[in-house]
Amino acid sequence: MVRRSFQRMGIAVLSVGVAFGLTMLVQPLFPYPFPFLFLGAVMISAWFGGTASGLVAVLLSTLVVEYFFVPPTYSFLVSTTAEAYFAAFIVCAMAVSWVSSAKRRTELALKEALDHLETRVSERTAELLKIQTELARLSHVLSMGELTASIAHEVNQPITAIVTHGHACLEWLATNPPNLAKTRLTIERIIAEGTRAGNVITRVRSLFKKEEPVKGRLDVNEVIHEFAMFLRDEAARRGITIRTDLVAGLPKVKADRVQVQQVLSNLVMNAMDAMAEADADSKELTIGTGAEQTEVVVRVEDSGTGLNEESREKIFTPFYTTKPGGIGLGLSISRSIIEAHEGRLWAAPRISGGTIFQFTLPTIDSNA
Repeated sequence: MVRRSFQRMGIAVLSVGVAFGLTMLVQPLFPYPFPFLFLGAVMISAWFGGTASGLVAVLLSTLVVEYFFVPPTYSFLVSTTAEAYFAAFIVCAMAVSWVSSAKRRTELALKEALDHLETRVSERTAELLKIQTELARLSHVLSMGELTASIAHEVNQPITAIVTHGHACLEWLATNPPNLAKTRLTIERIIAEGTRAGNVITRVRSLFKKEEPVKGRLDVNEVIHEFAMFLRDEAARRGITIRTDLVAGLPKVKADRVQVQQVLSNLVMNAMDAMAEADADSKELTIGTGAEQTEVVVRVEDSGTGLNEESREKIFTPFYTTKPGGIGLGLSISRSIIEAHEGRLWAAPRISGGTIFQFTLPTIDSNA
């Protein structure tokens, strides 16, 4: 601290000394005192040494100018004619010292603030990079979790059907004599459901990997007819009547048969769940088709409790569900499948109560 103070005083002494030497050299060229170099010495002292150094420079400059340059020279007396001139010099020196030291303090404070800001920015940048890394990891985990939940949701239906058919097969074999015809038919259904479960896994993985669906020429009416026949036992168990309203002569569509079956399965099972608390006489499910210009339209109508306006807007959002035991992925996956086929899927209220889900598939001519 003491050393720093001596350095600042040394700056003042050196600056005033240099100013004195230069002034002595140029003074013979002027008929009046030339103290302006001392103002420069004051400014330099205040800038590099601070306020104290500037004040020391003001004091030294005042003494030197008064003794050597203000009449009478070589005396600390000031003549009456030089008083105003000398006073003006002192005021100017004080002003220069204050302005220079204030400017220096401002620049130092600004530099310190910028350094602090740069440090904070660096720290924040490091924190943001860390947060981005964590978010990327979390996003990966969530994506894997969503994929797992989606596969589990889609595979659950064929596995449930396999178990149901397995129990039915045991019942046919337990009769006396065993009903081998129905046992054979049930085993064929078990094989079909097992194959479907494997196809579902393949298709769902392809969907999340954004691979193109395996599309082929598809008769939508044929798919719906087979699907309705397959579900009649499940519908009868729930006391639900399945009715088909298929328009004949529909054009073929280019679609993945398994994925279209997935969509139908989701919509129909949701419709059955929606009618769980409906009156037994009004439990009716309708699967219909129609044609609109270059699209085939499929609709699934139920006579359940229906959806309010808010639910109709959110029902296709992942993990949003209106069912107590649901996980909210079936309709989200279904919409993704239909959109991958360049179609649309939406829900609307049924006039007589319940909900109508509809989706479209472009015909082969429209894809050409």
